[in-house]
Amino acid sequence: MINSAGVSRGVLLLAAAVAIFSALPYAGGWSDGSRLATVESLVDYRTWAIDESIFVQPQRAISGLPYPTNQPALLARGTQDKLLIGGRYLSDKSPVPALFMAGVYQVLQWTTGLVARAHPARFCYLLTLFSSGLAYVIAVWCIDRLAICLGTPSRLLLTSSFAFATVALPYARQVNNHILLLAICSALLLVLTPRTRGQLLAAGTLIGVGYTIDLGLGPVLVLSTAGLVAWRTRSVNAVALLLFAALPWFALHYYLNWRIGGTFAPANAHAAYFAWPGSPFDVNNMTGRWAHKSIVRFVVYALDLLFGKRGFLGHNLALFLAAPSAILLLRRRAAETPEIIWAVAFCVGGWLVYAATSNNYSGVCASVRWYVPLLAPAYYILVLLLRHGPRYRGDLFILTSFGFAISLLMWWKGPWMTHMVPGFWFIQAGTLLTWLGFQFSWRKS
Repeated sequence: MINSAGVSRGVLLLAAAVAIFSALPYAGGWSDGSRLATVESLVDYRTWAIDESIFVQPQRAISGLPYPTNQPALLARGTQDKLLIGGRYLSDKSPVPALFMAGVYQVLQWTTGLVARAHPARFCYLLTLFSSGLAYVIAVWCIDRLAICLGTPSRLLLTSSFAFATVALPYARQVNNHILLLAICSALLLVLTPRTRGQLLAAGTLIGVGYTIDLGLGPVLVLSTAGLVAWRTRSVNAVALLLFAALPWFALHYYLNWRIGGTFAPANAHAAYFAWPGSPFDVNNMTGRWAHKSIVRFVVYALDLLFGKRGFLGHNLALFLAAPSAILLLRRRAAETPEIIWAVAFCVGGWLVYAATSNNYSGVCASVRWYVPLLAPAYYILVLLLRHGPRYRGDLFILTSFGFAISLLMWWKGPWMTHMVPGFWFIQAGTLLTWLGFQFSWRKS
């Protein structure tokens, strides 16, 4: 009989194999091109400015060949996710994750002699593997550990659903901040109810790092977690210790933000920085401020982000079970009620923040990239559901089976896919009919 430790090793090895096989050797869009440009510039040119990067001017010949030989048309003109500050181009992405990736690149350069300009495909592959790929492995392992810690049956079903039937899979293929924050949120689940000073410090560090990755979801993560700790501990000192552990990361973010953009606010929230020739962005399609002409348009857009052709729920079918499960668990007054409220607050708060401050559906990507980290609290609720009600395994199995088809199609296209998932509405209809049929047969039996 295979023991739990053996299964855990198998999960870890399988997730690592998926990450290794999934990572792509090129930048697929403006978003990862912008991040990779910063990494290249920090190490090779010792500057945050990305003017000389191969991801900004890919038409330049490298070793006699255009870069990269297999780049999609999306990057034909180089990344357009950039700011013009003081006459230099800089990435519009958060700076702290770039420092981590630059550290990885520097180590690779010292040990292997890797130079992005000379070996762009190898550079893209390895940076993807050690950022998004590693984050995918961490997230999958954490969900598996969570199921073990909470004593939930159908552990492998839950882990498989998370790993292979959600947007986590396609976002492991190329560089992005969203799967990094998913890994942070998944790790946070393991110390969500801190009982020791070490767990408080770990939770504080995680929310601090999470804040630096995404300034939309980051504040929601910090506030909801601080509220949970205050509720659970009834201690001002505990909340202070949590925030103390997060403080160095807050300071690092704002220091770098000031040095780079001359502002403590997000640099990409300044319309003036996008005023460069040929810029596709202006005040009408920027993210970071109220973006709707009326409350009605806001409501329609917010619902579209969940249920439309790019809707987050429709691309992560198991979440259709997570939403009512939260209500069910709260009505049953589960012991984890504070954590369930935390999960709901994080998901709803994160959804509304981006619904209110955007109108572009997160750009060219699979589903809504901003919401990738919300998979962690959603699956926390599913873990609790199957612990309290094992009979829901059939529901999760059906949703996971159809979700696997959507996830595989997104994986095939990559995270920066330009069109809808092929057959998206047929898969949605098939899921609904099968699920309703299962409910009818279960009730009849």
